[in-house]
Amino acid sequence: MKMKLINIGFGNIVSASRIVAIVSPESAPIKRIIQDARDKGMLIDATYGRRTRAVIVADSEHIILSAVQPETVGHRLDVKDNKEMENTIEDE
Repeated sequence: MKMKLINIGFGNIVSASRIVAIVSPESAPIKRIIQDARDKGMLIDATYGRRTRAVIVADSEHIILSAVQPETVGHRLDVKDNKEMENTIEDE
């Protein structure tokens, strides 16, 4: 089985199977989650100094910040799944 990787911007890639949620950073609870992860050393900032537009929650409790919109990351995840399904159907 191949590992599915998702581009989260600026050439940074995350394993699709490890993603639990992709959320917007605007709300107070999400800002608290980001700060808690920073304090615990579990924050991965992949924004390259740009504004954070998506917060990716991994199953390892890591929090990943991305400068790409959550919808864009989700779409990339969805497109990757659809291509994988098409390849599986063609192989049968």
